Amino acid sequence: MQLQKKFFQTIPRTVWVLGFVSLLTDISSEMIHSVLPLFLVSVLGANILTVGIIEGIAEATASVLKVFSGALSDYLGHRKGLAVFGYGLSTFVKPLFAVASTPTGVLIARFGDRIGKGIRVAPRDALVADSTNPEVRGAAYGLRQSLDTIGAFLGPLVAFALMATSTNNFRLVFWLALIPGFLAVALLTVGVREPRTSRTQQRRSNPLQWQALRSLGQRYWVLVAVALLFNFGNSSDAFLLLRAEQTGISAPLIPLTLVVMNIAYSFSAYPLGILSDRLGRFGLLVGGFLLYALVYLGFAFVQAPWQVWGLFALYGLHLGMSQGLLLALVANSIPANLRGTAFGFLNLAVGLALLPASLLAGGLWQTLGAEATFIAGSFFAIAAVLLLVTQRNKYKY
Repeated sequence: MQLQKKFFQTIPRTVWVLGFVSLLTDISSEMIHSVLPLFLVSVLGANILTVGIIEGIAEATASVLKVFSGALSDYLGHRKGLAVFGYGLSTFVKPLFAVASTPTGVLIARFGDRIGKGIRVAPRDALVADSTNPEVRGAAYGLRQSLDTIGAFLGPLVAFALMATSTNNFRLVFWLALIPGFLAVALLTVGVREPRTSRTQQRRSNPLQWQALRSLGQRYWVLVAVALLFNFGNSSDAFLLLRAEQTGISAPLIPLTLVVMNIAYSFSAYPLGILSDRLGRFGLLVGGFLLYALVYLGFAFVQAPWQVWGLFALYGLHLGMSQGLLLALVANSIPANLRGTAFGFLNLAVGLALLPASLLAGGLWQTLGAEATFIAGSFFAIAAVLLLVTQRNKYKY
């Protein structure tokens, strides 16, 4: 009880506010994203290829912009303004979903939404690092991830409830998604004060220059390489859902598997973040990657629906053991004046790996079967662990 009280008092208000901003934003975004593919196909008459193109363009845009927004926050010495702009842009384009009458209209809305995400993510992650001491960063990132993930499973539940009570009124869902979005922007605007560490710089310099990137250091670039290697095997969650259906889970219950995953994620990220501050982050991160490898092997050989539910819960635990801890390790490995740039490149590496990962997974599934897809994912996770372990002496926290 004393330990829990200590950490609740130690984590700064800024981190709590950013966590609730993420929660509200994810409710808003997931209300739309959870029904958007069905809206495109059943209302606007788009085909599956069109849905894939829209999602691919949107996610690629967000990945690239994260580098430049992070670098800009380092150059300006201000992060909150970029975060507010990013969250605000994602909110103010949401009416475009509600009025869209063609797939092109949805593409424009989705493009604007992902531009907003690309602008806000790196400055937001840097704000968490700016606001916390190194010894509590595991807890801080874990808390923000936990609150974010609560929004990730509440959003679809709200959307499905609205769809059920409004006779599948997609546009009503899109309009009502504005409410949590506006609340998130307002909370960020009034609730976060820019830490002095991110406002003060001796002189402005281009953080994307070669000399600046070199100063990020080997420890950082190893973590980027580990994240890139790991995510080559971390394909779209769509393959997990397909495997669940293949194993015998009925179609109406398929979305609930992601709810189970996100509940496990949200309940584990913060406690494991606290634990990492006490025991060290390196071992827990390695454990999280190894758990992923075991879960993917489980999906390769799963035979019964009850096993699938357990695997989704363990997958959520893996996320709780890895996502926030990787960010905390990065934050403790880089100069303070380059945090935005560093988080931007980390997100770029993860984003760039998603497309080839999904292409590889789909190709293996089609040619060799579902088992090959998940065995390959497990292989990449183990390869990432081996690379990380070779550098273990560089990470003492």
